[in-house]
Amino acid sequence: MGETGFGGRDTAVDSRLDVGSMLSRRPTLREGQSSMITDSDKSVDFGMMDWDDEDSAMSMGVDYPNMRVIATSPSSFLRPGSRFHGTQQSERQVYEVQVEIKHVDLRESFLCGYLRIQGLTEDHPTLTTYFEGEIIGTKYHFITNHESWGANGKEDLNHWSKFNAFRPFHRAARKGPVVIRDVAQRENIFMRWKEHFLVPDHRVRTISGASFEGFYYICFNQIKGDVSGIYFHSKSEKFQQLELKHVEDRGCFGAMEFR
Repeated sequence: MGETGFGGRDTAVDSRLDVGSMLSRRPTLREGQSSMITDSDKSVDFGMMDWDDEDSAMSMGVDYPNMRVIATSPSSFLRPGSRFHGTQQSERQVYEVQVEIKHVDLRESFLCGYLRIQGLTEDHPTLTTYFEGEIIGTKYHFITNHESWGANGKEDLNHWSKFNAFRPFHRAARKGPVVIRDVAQRENIFMRWKEHFLVPDHRVRTISGASFEGFYYICFNQIKGDVSGIYFHSKSEKFQQLELKHVEDRGCFGAMEFR
């Protein structure tokens, strides 16, 4: 959320909002439909590896299929229940922000959660939104494919270029769609986080002095657990910076596959 983006978890949220019911309506691949990029796609493919071909993989016996299973969560930091705390900074103010991840699905390049920001307006000292994220990989690319979000290719590249981790992809992204494979194995994961509505009252559409009509360009470092973001909305102050760090919870780690 900006000054005319936002954030996190509220005790009233879980009792009024059923995230599971929303996720059940997410589109899934139909039987026989492939999520892989075909040879006819004119995309720059980062990370195409020989083991993507089932026939070329070394078999480990009938009990171990050659096809690799993609983990639903990429790391112990980016998983359901993970919380992040930090700030969103504009030229005039610094606001406290908290984020809680509710669901992560690499197969669908999707995640969602709550984002809470404090002090954005005097009338609403704490504002919480539900957001959904697109993970840049094989399904989503660096160019935003949502006209209603207000960003074009030029705006996208201007914002992505603020992240040092984007430099290896910059030249290719200027030429066309960039495909990033094996997202879970990379140090940095790029995403777009789009706020959809306020919680717990999703009927509120506008708030004086604040806007959640924009979205965040996100770069997540899997090693450090840090989130860096830039908020974009055509009517908000440009390049508002989001900086979050993972909150230690000493909880359980996500599942891992050993081969």
